[in-house]
Amino acid sequence: MNGKPVVPVKDSPSNGTDQVAWWSIPYHEVLGLLEVSPDRGVPEAEVQDRRKRYGPNSFREHQSRNPLLIFIDQFKSLVIIILAVAGVLSFIFGQPVEGAAVSVAVMLNAVIGFFTELRASRSMDALRKLSRIDARVMREGEQKNLPADELVAGDIVILEGGDMIPADMRLVEANKFQTDESALTGESEPVTKNTEPADEKVPLAERTSMVYKGTFVTRGSGRGVVTGTGESTELGRISQLTAQAGEDATPLEKRLDRLGRSLIWVTIGLTGAVTVLGIFRGNELLLMLKSGIALAVAAIPEGLPVVATVALARGMLRMARRNALINRLASVETLGATGVIFTDKTGTLTENRMNAERLVLHDGVYDVDLDESGSRARFRLDEKTLDPGESEALKSLLEVSILCNNGSLPPENGVEETVEGLGDPVEVALLELAGRSGLDYRAFQQEHPEQREESFDPETKMMATYNRFGNKWRVSVKGAPDRVLPACSYLLTGSGRVELDDAGRQEWMEKNRKLAAQGYRLLALALKETGSLDDDPYEELTLLGLTAFRDPPRRGMDSTMESCRRAGIRVVMVTGDQEETARHVARAVKLTGSDDVRVLYGPDLERREDASEERLREWLEADVFARVTPEQKLDLIDLHQKEGAIVAMTGDGVNDAPALKEADIGIAMGLRGTQVAREASDMILKDDAFSTILAAIEQGRAIFRNIRRFILYLLSGNVSEIMIVGAALLLNMSLPILPLQILFLNLVLDVFPALALGVSEGREGIMDRPPRPPEEPIIDRGHWLWITGYAAIIGATVLASFIIAGSLLHLTGTPRVTVSFLTLSLGRLWHIFNMRDGDSRFLHNTVIRNRFVWGAIGLCLVLIMSVVYIPGISEVMGCLPPEPGHWFVIIAMSLIPFAAGQVLKITGMDRL
Repeated sequence: MNGKPVVPVKDSPSNGTDQVAWWSIPYHEVLGLLEVSPDRGVPEAEVQDRRKRYGPNSFREHQSRNPLLIFIDQFKSLVIIILAVAGVLSFIFGQPVEGAAVSVAVMLNAVIGFFTELRASRSMDALRKLSRIDARVMREGEQKNLPADELVAGDIVILEGGDMIPADMRLVEANKFQTDESALTGESEPVTKNTEPADEKVPLAERTSMVYKGTFVTRGSGRGVVTGTGESTELGRISQLTAQAGEDATPLEKRLDRLGRSLIWVTIGLTGAVTVLGIFRGNELLLMLKSGIALAVAAIPEGLPVVATVALARGMLRMARRNALINRLASVETLGATGVIFTDKTGTLTENRMNAERLVLHDGVYDVDLDESGSRARFRLDEKTLDPGESEALKSLLEVSILCNNGSLPPENGVEETVEGLGDPVEVALLELAGRSGLDYRAFQQEHPEQREESFDPETKMMATYNRFGNKWRVSVKGAPDRVLPACSYLLTGSGRVELDDAGRQEWMEKNRKLAAQGYRLLALALKETGSLDDDPYEELTLLGLTAFRDPPRRGMDSTMESCRRAGIRVVMVTGDQEETARHVARAVKLTGSDDVRVLYGPDLERREDASEERLREWLEADVFARVTPEQKLDLIDLHQKEGAIVAMTGDGVNDAPALKEADIGIAMGLRGTQVAREASDMILKDDAFSTILAAIEQGRAIFRNIRRFILYLLSGNVSEIMIVGAALLLNMSLPILPLQILFLNLVLDVFPALALGVSEGREGIMDRPPRPPEEPIIDRGHWLWITGYAAIIGATVLASFIIAGSLLHLTGTPRVTVSFLTLSLGRLWHIFNMRDGDSRFLHNTVIRNRFVWGAIGLCLVLIMSVVYIPGISEVMGCLPPEPGHWFVIIAMSLIPFAAGQVLKITGMDRL
């Protein structure tokens, strides 16, 4: 699983299958393999041949999805297909009104689906933008500015601070050279580069002799020889992985498709059986075909696609208010089934800033925290609290932290905890520490102006400044402990300066190692006074101490992780950081709820196809993966998906794009995420906070519950219509309800109550249970029994009202149909109150509390009255205004399903 970006050497096949670990080869050998001089570069005569052999420095064009095809896809739904067939047959058999109504339903669903699903994948476009830069190249001994896509393998490229790197390159010259590789590795710390070979097996983040396309030079200058172009670069491999990564239908889309297939067979079976049976009983062929159409219309919940779309869109709005932006509509519900979350470390679990947590002085290791006011730093050693005014060593360490520093804090915030400073994160943390200790860093820097600076050198790993102190200069030094300690001859203690011998330096190095093993990043600070600006800054120094930094966990992460465990969600950290740092953060945020954290190291993982079953089980059970590659992330996602889990993946870099696209839910960071990552994702976190993911999952669970409720509501009504029409045909009765009335009920009257159910708030305790199994259907066997039972009750009351209207009220034709139509309309309207939870109270439940339910009932009553009493509409719908006595029968019969439902709830027979 450790892929290597490659270019074939001269004698290799032109397809570039040979793998070359350029970072492990001395640069003069690399130049020899690529047959190029570092001073002259590639001859112009060879450019075309090299481009032909190694490929252009650009990515393949990946076709965007045509909007016309997206629109056509809206008609591939099985529900839409059967509706369209019913509409065509209505026109054929002389029922233009019914045909037009069905056609409107089909087009309405198609238009809504088109505009909600019109989401082109722009990841490839964003990747291609990274190629549209210029580069300074040596060609035949001359320096030229060329578009980056004209580079070929072997080109010598000149690099300076601020440049975007145009291709993968092996460094042949590096002067205090650092790069920002966060887009590829996910880690924001600058990487120091040099020309020395690295071990062949090191991960990308540790290939210090290589620079990669799409990353940036943050400091220094250098030259590199191009070893990988276009698709052969690390960025190119990620481009290919992103293009290949699956974007399958979401679980909701699959469930709705299965439901549609079930409805298709139910519709075909019922329509065919009733039509054939009627023909055999001597009924007219045309009449039975029209009746079959009525049954088909009754069987399909025409409002389902509309209601589902609106419910999901409403969920999107709710999530947006919680800082979660959804890119793909159906992903709203998928969140609710999430069982595994692969999360990045930096900025998601942590605050993405450095914080000085410990100081090592001559007398011990001090913990740094804040006092009760939350603004003043405290330095504590056991029960002892140290004040800067009481310790010369502490005071001097804080002063060096200010002087040997190029960072800054916004003046309006001073040292407020929420401040975001400018500059290196460690330097900002030093200024914050000094500020919280009562020192005004701006005033101190002005009082002691800098006269000379030895900038940080990646070779020496130290920095020094010369500041005026009276008639002398203070040399303030900070740097890596293993470099500063050998330069120290003295140690500042409570009793003054004492000599520091080799044994003392070893003792300090041991302190450094112990803290580093706990995941800290350490700096040593030292000083000396001198009378000359020409004095060597790194000799005869006095050691002040060590400062230990860590990226602190976000507040409340421990409770968030506990909420995940309570909700049955497993969180796995996948990071590009070191193993020990990842282990510490996992323990600090209580990733597993204990200190037992199982960590696997990316470079130690074999290819998935070579791993044994036992080894794959270790991967499934691991809590943390450190130093992983994009391919490994894809393998981990696929492995968990094959185990039946719905997988969410967080990411922010270009290297995360394939995994974000492959996961069931790709979650990109909105604050620090790259454009490529955001466009490959399904959800974007505006605040980069992990707790936002949990809030979105809670909304997803509530939405699934709502979708199930309104589908139950819709289908119980639809099945009741099938029973009514089917029973009437079998009993040689005239139809109690007409096809157009059925369409009105399904497309208009049912939609508003269903929409109200779709936007209900989630019930309490929804996150105190595990996620539903991914294979669980929206409607299972128990739900079908529930639907059938209520449909039978509704159908029986409508047929009874139709019989009563004929036998007792002596009605025929349109008045009689009006009674049964109104009974069905009102009965289905009151049926919404049967959608409450079986264990809820009659007057205290989510349905009663839902203001949209009451609004839907009021609107539907107005629509029902309009259909009956407005001339023109009533004639088209086949209705006449009922007399007062008829209304008594209508209302009484329509309340029977509601009353029966409440009895079933109270007796415990309905535990919906």
